[in-house]
Amino acid sequence: MVEPKARVLIVDDNRVNRLLLSRSVEMLGYAVSVAENGRVAMERMSKDAFDLLLLDIEMPEMDGFEVLEAMKLVPSLCDLPVIVTSSVEGIDNIVRCIGLGAEDYLPKPVNPVLLKARLSSSLDKKRLRDEQKVLLRRFATSEVVQDLHEQGFALGGRRVHASILFSDIRDFTAISERQPPEETIELLNQYYTLMFEVIDSHGGIVTLMMGDGLMVLFGAPQPLVNPAAQAVAAAQDMLTMVDEFNLDRAAAKKPELRLGIGIATGEVVAGYAGTQARATYTCIGDKVNLASRLEAHTKIVAAQILMDEDTKNAVMTQQSVESVGRVFFNGFSNPVAVYTLTGLAQTRQG
Repeated sequence: MVEPKARVLIVDDNRVNRLLLSRSVEMLGYAVSVAENGRVAMERMSKDAFDLLLLDIEMPEMDGFEVLEAMKLVPSLCDLPVIVTSSVEGIDNIVRCIGLGAEDYLPKPVNPVLLKARLSSSLDKKRLRDEQKVLLRRFATSEVVQDLHEQGFALGGRRVHASILFSDIRDFTAISERQPPEETIELLNQYYTLMFEVIDSHGGIVTLMMGDGLMVLFGAPQPLVNPAAQAVAAAQDMLTMVDEFNLDRAAAKKPELRLGIGIATGEVVAGYAGTQARATYTCIGDKVNLASRLEAHTKIVAAQILMDEDTKNAVMTQQSVESVGRVFFNGFSNPVAVYTLTGLAQTRQG
């Protein structure tokens, strides 16, 4: 497979400079596009993806300094390497460019040997950063990646209003005992694929995977207007997705999957827990424990979704909810009011 050429955008208001610099860059094996000023360059970068920017400073409409400042405000352009190519002299200008995020500075006329070295070095760094981003996205949700990008990494947490969802596959141990381990792993991977798609679509993040069990957080690290509504909608979609998945399993003469889901809403402490070497984004609080207890209680009352009163109050104008009664849960001194969605248990358990 032939690796695609790195794409370089050359921004210079001087037509001769653009043509000569384009020829030099193309001879080094890169794909080249050009823009005659900063405004045009920003328009091009909003539509097309580039791997590196060669940027002049003195230009009409929008100069190089303004381009660097504008790029810092666009998340997709923050890490795009920029090499300034300018006849503007003075250490202050060079320092200003580097301070605004430029990777390097080459004076005009550009030395072709230095140009080759700077392009190669900057693109190698970008490839490494891109690989790190892919690796981070593989092991963290997009919300956590965004939080790390905006806030940086720091152990500790903050109080947030959120909803916590626990889900569990009923009788999963019995299912796994009747099939080879490889088949169980494949089943879990298929299940995770379906559930993560639903959870992501409702703004939730999976903070814990316990075999067939999931712990999901709605409302952090990125806030949601109504995390309870998103959690309940996600739970309903999870059940629908499993129903559709069961059609395929039935055709293959495989046992159907059934879910139990518990949702609790309120104040939790969310953040990074662990050490500087190894940490995870999670949350703690009574509401986390309650969501877990609610999920376990679905087995007792033969319901698939149970929620606490705070969740019920947040969704009752959108959902038809009924009381299951007040329940004493382990670890809670007072009985907890428990609710489910009207008709859901009968429809899906029937």
